[in-house]
Amino acid sequence: MFRHLKEDISSVFHRDPAARNFVEVLTCYPGLHALLLHRISHWFWGHRLKWLARFLSTLARWFTGIEIHPGAQIGNRFFIDHGMGVVIGETAIIGDDVTLYHGVTLGGTSWSKGKRHPTLNDGVVVGAGAKILGPFEIGTGAKVGSNAVVTKAVPSGATVVGIPGRIITQQDKANVQVQKDMAEKFDAYGLSPDMPDPVAKSIGVMLDHMHAVDRKLACLAKSVREMDASFEDEVLPQLDASDFSAAIEASGEQEQAVKAPDQPK
Repeated sequence: MFRHLKEDISSVFHRDPAARNFVEVLTCYPGLHALLLHRISHWFWGHRLKWLARFLSTLARWFTGIEIHPGAQIGNRFFIDHGMGVVIGETAIIGDDVTLYHGVTLGGTSWSKGKRHPTLNDGVVVGAGAKILGPFEIGTGAKVGSNAVVTKAVPSGATVVGIPGRIITQQDKANVQVQKDMAEKFDAYGLSPDMPDPVAKSIGVMLDHMHAVDRKLACLAKSVREMDASFEDEVLPQLDASDFSAAIEASGEQEQAVKAPDQPK
């Protein structure tokens, strides 16, 4: 128990830059309190003291706002940041060095007995408000973006965003060192600076397709012109890059005006 406590406190310092000292972490982090009480209630659950286990987990929910079923299996160096609204179901399995942010649900989609909740392998990061529903696995080192709803398995090293969850990136399998260092890496809310924008990526794919269609139409027009000299090829209007840059600048100015505080007149 004390070995787990030492590791759990160390994991807070590794993954929360706001943590300042041992006493503050031990007394002011509800995620740590919920985890400590869960380890006790899980011991009761394994020794057939199920009512006592459920009662202790209920007390933990009252005091921390985090609901962890005593039957859930949780590995080492587990970290819940902020924690309010986190729900972890009975048959959930969580590996080592996993990070959850507030509002995360590890839930089930069936009322049948047996495995109903997800399995999170080592080094998984789940962003605020995400929902992972069902008895499937989230692979080692995967990330689930904020407010995503995941209902199927996620491979190792992948990043999932959106409703329903869709994979947008996947790490190279050779890059295993990143997965080993997850306990020392701070990935706020399941995001990283190099995470691609799925909307921008979709627009880029559409533009690539449009360019391919334009090239094909140009080839067809050339072939028709060679067969019929009277064919008149319509000239398409040119896209001016300045139009897009002006729109982007206007959008940026509007965003800054919303963020900036009102100035005295």
